[in-house]
Amino acid sequence: MKKIGLFFGSFNPIHIGHLVLAEYMVEQTDLSQLWFVVSPQNPLKEKKYLLADNHRWAMVNLAIENDARFRAIDIEFKMPRPSYTIDTLTLLHEKYADIEFVLICGTDVFKSFHKWKNHNALIQQYSFYVYKRPNYDLGDYEYHPQLKIFDAPQMEISSSFIRQCIRNQKTVQYMLPPQIDTYIKEMHFYEK
Repeated sequence: MKKIGLFFGSFNPIHIGHLVLAEYMVEQTDLSQLWFVVSPQNPLKEKKYLLADNHRWAMVNLAIENDARFRAIDIEFKMPRPSYTIDTLTLLHEKYADIEFVLICGTDVFKSFHKWKNHNALIQQYSFYVYKRPNYDLGDYEYHPQLKIFDAPQMEISSSFIRQCIRNQKTVQYMLPPQIDTYIKEMHFYEK
């Protein structure tokens, strides 16, 4: 059975930290592919600086174009909002019954994992490939059999930091794939 990693995020914008992590997961694990699940809005995050879905979707596609290891999916754009991981996985499983899906996430996720819809069912039914994040541990999930921990490269780059830099007219060209840097400049995103 084909095993595909699902990397959920708002990707607002996608940056080299996301891509380094995605590449690590495809190259250093048993995943055959990684799909970026572009989320409309995380119910646990504020929407203030969130770009329109189509722009974030376009940027992810631009960032991974011509790389067969990756794919961007917009399944959550067609679902009721806010979208929940368990509902997305149920839909994906119905659509692709021959694929084993694995969730990709950082240790920081487990700080609020208990707030996720049907989190107990989620962790029983799906495997998680977890990358370490500084100052976060797995708490009660430390030895959970569905979790595999990986020492992926850690890059302290965040989309919020990139947006802040752009608002403050600071250059971020090495934090973004060149085509994303160009797209953001041409569209004047995050300037205000």
